[in-house]
Amino acid sequence: MIGSHAAEYYAKKGDDVVVLDNLMRSRLFGSDKKSVEYNWNYLAKYPNITRIKGDVRNDEDVLKAIGDDVDAVIHTAAQPGVPSSMKMPKEDFSINAFGTVNVLEHLRQKCDKATFVYCSTNKVYGENVDRIPIEEKETRYIFKGLKGVDEQMPIDHTGHSPYGASKYVGDLYTQEYGRLYGMKTCCFRMSCIYGRRQFGFEDQGWVAWFIIASLMKKPINIFGNGKQVRDMLFADDVVKAYDLFIKSNLKHEVFNLGGGPENTISLIEFLNILKEKTGNEMQMTFKDWRPSDQKVYISDTSKVKEKLGWQPEISVNEGIQILLDWAKENKEMFQD
Repeated sequence: MIGSHAAEYYAKKGDDVVVLDNLMRSRLFGSDKKSVEYNWNYLAKYPNITRIKGDVRNDEDVLKAIGDDVDAVIHTAAQPGVPSSMKMPKEDFSINAFGTVNVLEHLRQKCDKATFVYCSTNKVYGENVDRIPIEEKETRYIFKGLKGVDEQMPIDHTGHSPYGASKYVGDLYTQEYGRLYGMKTCCFRMSCIYGRRQFGFEDQGWVAWFIIASLMKKPINIFGNGKQVRDMLFADDVVKAYDLFIKSNLKHEVFNLGGGPENTISLIEFLNILKEKTGNEMQMTFKDWRPSDQKVYISDTSKVKEKLGWQPEISVNEGIQILLDWAKENKEMFQD
């Protein structure tokens, strides 16, 4: 979803774009529904986008995508689910850790002046986030005495989940290729990203999953009590942050990227908004907390705002409405 938004953003500007994707996302989550294929086909309408079906772990595929030269690589390819990483840790590592190093190394060999943007995650901080004191309110948890997590949060000496660990490896290698080889690199440690053309599953992409479930009147599971809070950031705003770094004079950076304290929501609050917008009562079952599921995660985006002059432009309520409208227009894709 993020990759397709990045591709479309640059295609609309008139740039030549190459998309590399192995179209395995649905299989990763055990779904027979087409999801990433929709975005793949959607991008076919742009004549300046070249689509290559291939894998970031395959040398020939990566070299074909890089071609003779590129100006920038936005590396969104990943196994993005925490529960699925626990079921298949070797494949999780292969995609997230080795795949990232493979792209970095081929980029270094072919065109080391290109910018490399890595889609990292707040999960690199692991359970260190849980050490921040929190308070329980009526519909949400909040950080006690802290507005959000900044880039100084430790990422070591804590539990991560295989997903957090594999993304952590890619994060560190991205930093090292910047420092050791002088490449222009940036790790964006992202919070809850959502947007148009998002196909959510229970294990990943909960914003879209709840919207789809509400429209189709499907039951959902709530892991925990529903008061867990995330800061939400719309995909359009994400890509603008990438572009600002690519155009900047910064050499290598690490940024926390999310909606920040102004764009937070709990699961309960989100479901209440959906009920108001759709009129549908959600069928909910409450289950035990899942491992590595933080009760609160809010990004402190002060650094990215200061260094890139970036600000999120789409509010939570506006973003939910945009995604809801898109899902309504494409309702037939979510029918069983």
